[in-house]
Amino acid sequence: MISQLAKSPNGHLVPIEDGLRAYAPNPLPRHIDLDSNLIYRLDEASRAVATLAGVGETIPNPHLLIQPFMRREAVLSSRIEGTQTSLSDLLLYEASRRPSGDVLEVHNYVRALEDGLRLLDDLPICLRLVNQTHSILLSDVRGQNKRPGEIRNAQVWIGPEGTPLQDARYVPPPPGMVLDLMLDWERFANEELEMPPLVQCALLHYQFEAIHPYLDGNGRMGRLLIVLFLCAKGVMRTPLLYLSAYFESDRQKYYDELFNVSVTGDWGRWLRYFLEGMTEQAKDALVRTRQVRELQEEYRALLQENRESGNVLRLVDVLFAQPYISAPLAADFLDITYQGVRKILGRLVTLRILKVIPDTWPRLYVAERLLEIIQAPTAGGT
Repeated sequence: MISQLAKSPNGHLVPIEDGLRAYAPNPLPRHIDLDSNLIYRLDEASRAVATLAGVGETIPNPHLLIQPFMRREAVLSSRIEGTQTSLSDLLLYEASRRPSGDVLEVHNYVRALEDGLRLLDDLPICLRLVNQTHSILLSDVRGQNKRPGEIRNAQVWIGPEGTPLQDARYVPPPPGMVLDLMLDWERFANEELEMPPLVQCALLHYQFEAIHPYLDGNGRMGRLLIVLFLCAKGVMRTPLLYLSAYFESDRQKYYDELFNVSVTGDWGRWLRYFLEGMTEQAKDALVRTRQVRELQEEYRALLQENRESGNVLRLVDVLFAQPYISAPLAADFLDITYQGVRKILGRLVTLRILKVIPDTWPRLYVAERLLEIIQAPTAGGT
């Protein structure tokens, strides 16, 4: 496959071990010509993203409401890399701390995303931020022995598991070139360019995957950086837009579109694909956000109608961040006794806001309707 890159206008082949060659992408272009079709797609994506961003800014307590969206992204981004964890698995782990399968890898994605968003308070999109976020992504899970948070010091290649280097689908640049390429990537992320931020984001994502700067975790890190960049640029203040659902729906097309840029240098085709994903996922997130808020308002009205206590109202708000709950967790959230918490949980079961999960100890409860909204493959009405 590497031979297809020999005449790439977007990079060049460089010699590596045993007479083989790797692909080194050129520095990112600082100007892209957009044809009328791309201008239309950019306008469509920009309007969809702006609408979602506007709704995000009206959410009374965005930190609570965005938690399930972040976790859905963690599940789908990790699934692209072969994990089998579901959203329910992740939320159950967070409620019970009983790990199963790949759940710790997915949980690390959430931690890395949350930490990356915090780092944006003090740092721009830069190699320091990327390294620190990557170190959390691979902490204490598969890949922890592959230099978490450090640029790779060895050659890597991409292909099905067990593929030898000479048969790889793609061989990214040798380790000696990675730092210079990433420093250009960092400059591009922070220069004042006459380039729409969604276009800039698309180019940054391609380049990160082409460089493949780490020994492991590059795909997840690259997708995580999409939302960090949008927040850093002020495109979105509330992190509600994620592209992994779009990429995961047809993984092969995602890989093919990335590879095509390297082979042909056709930025237009990549931008059409990326902007289509932005539009689709912004509209999907908008519907889900509205459905979640409507459910929250429905529950509040029901609780007020039944003259429930302030603690019951507080716990229902918590459920929108943590749809699985137990008595010990609820007692910690509310700072009240187990006896008081059990009465509240019983009331929420009676009101059909919570459902008991059988054969669990401590007993677990789930806000089933909320979970259905978040984990549905597509949002209703899109």
